[in-house]
Amino acid sequence: PAHQVGWVNGFRIAQNAWGYVDGSGSITLGPVVEYKSKIIAVEPLRVPVDRAVVDHTGWQDLHEIPFLILVAAATTAAAQTQGVGHTAELNGIEMYYEVVGDGDPLLLLHSGTQSSRMWDGFVGQFSEHHQLIIPDLRGHGGSTNPDEVWTTRQFAADVFALLDHLDVERVKAVGASAGAMTLLRMATLQPDRIESMVVIGVGTYIPAECRAILAPTTTEGLTEDAWARLRARHTHGDDQIRALYAWVASLADSYSDMTFEPPLLATISAPTLVVHGDRDYCFPASMAWDIYEAIPDAALWVVPNGSHVPISGSNAGRFADITLEFLE
Repeated sequence: PAHQVGWVNGFRIAQNAWGYVDGSGSITLGPVVEYKSKIIAVEPLRVPVDRAVVDHTGWQDLHEIPFLILVAAATTAAAQTQGVGHTAELNGIEMYYEVVGDGDPLLLLHSGTQSSRMWDGFVGQFSEHHQLIIPDLRGHGGSTNPDEVWTTRQFAADVFALLDHLDVERVKAVGASAGAMTLLRMATLQPDRIESMVVIGVGTYIPAECRAILAPTTTEGLTEDAWARLRARHTHGDDQIRALYAWVASLADSYSDMTFEPPLLATISAPTLVVHGDRDYCFPASMAWDIYEAIPDAALWVVPNGSHVPISGSNAGRFADITLEFLE
């Protein structure tokens, strides 16, 4: 209700903000949402929620709604109900993926420690124009990683195997962070299979400043709310989550996998849109410029005041529009 202050798993719904679950089965938040004292949305934020999980309507005290957990659980349940979720045995793993919509195939690759759920807010608009192929990278979400191989080369090999499994020879693609690095790897290994792509939050290498941020990554000290969110996203138990965090920490000492020199990038034939926040904490904007200059047919969008993967909040709508226009 108006004039109330509520907390939703770390999100503070500021005074004079409002939030409710409406009759269409959506949670709406607005107009101001804060996270760790930073305003992250100044426009109404509407998030679909499965009515089987949220079966009440009208005004609700937001501190009573485990918002992020509900969204994660509901979208997964909705995907299974609609029959879009599948699992394929590929390269020694079980890969979870979803196929949504009709038209030319569009591959969506999530960032590290995320899952296919990352794209839920864009599925509706994107699927009006494309058939979406949305996998969980190995070790993420519903996909396994028994050999604990964590490289963009292996991610790329897995995604190629998935495309082969689906009899898809050539795709348009969107990737974020580790997913975008995977796309760069795919576009250099088999250039003819990537028709065009959008890469978000990528760099030519991992700089020292980013390594210092990655090195202390650990599950130690995570709150129960954080564990609950992670368990909703990654469905193969706590060991899967610990392995994910260990991989992120190991990137601080990795110097061969996430490295893309200009001569290698020059072999990419796909038209490429590079999307980068000018406040990216990991990769400076100068790296986005280097990638833009190295890829023969590239465009560059630097998002003002954007952090790493700046496609959420008030940027989401514009990102979706620009992406669809670029890929057409």
